[in-house]
Amino acid sequence: MLVRTQEAVRTAPAAVAAIAVAAGGVAVMLGAYFFQYVLKYQPCPLCLEQRIPYYVGIPLAVVIAVAAARRAPRPLHALGFAALALAMLIGAALGAYHAGIEWHLWAGPQDCSGGGLGTPGSVLEQFNTVRIVRCDEAPWRLFGLSLAGYNVLISLALAAVALWGLRAVARPSRR
Repeated sequence: MLVRTQEAVRTAPAAVAAIAVAAGGVAVMLGAYFFQYVLKYQPCPLCLEQRIPYYVGIPLAVVIAVAAARRAPRPLHALGFAALALAMLIGAALGAYHAGIEWHLWAGPQDCSGGGLGTPGSVLEQFNTVRIVRCDEAPWRLFGLSLAGYNVLISLALAAVALWGLRAVARPSRR
C-alpha cells in the first residue's frame, strides 16, 4: 500500500494533492457537522462563514483531481490550484479573525449577538425560543485552541498542499 502511495505521489502529484485537499476538506466539514448535530454546539455566524471556503474548495479539488487524471492542460491545473490555495488562505484568515474575537483581541460583528428578533409584536415570544450564539465565546477548546483556531491550522495545511500541487504542475515533467 505504501509503495502504491509513493508511486502515485511521484507519477501524479497534482492528482494526489487535489485528492488530499478534497479529503481534508471533507474531514473538516464532517467534524463541523459532528460538533453541530451530534454534540449540539450551535455555530455562530462566523463559524458558518468559515465553512464557505470548504464549500468552494472541496468541489474545486475534485474537479482538479479529475482534470489531472484526464491529463487536462497544465495552465488549467495551475489556475485551479491557485484558486484552491486562495480559498484555503481565505479560510485561514476567517479563522484567525474569529479566534481573535474569541480571545477579545478585537470586536466582532454586530450579528454575533444572535441576529435580529423580527417584528416587535413577536419579540416576547421569540425571547423564549431564540438561543443566542455568540462569536466571542468559544464553547470548546482543546490545548487552548478553539475550533476557529484549529480551522486556521487546517486551512493553512490545506493551502500548503494546494501550493505543493501548484508547484508540481509548474515543474516540467520528468518522464
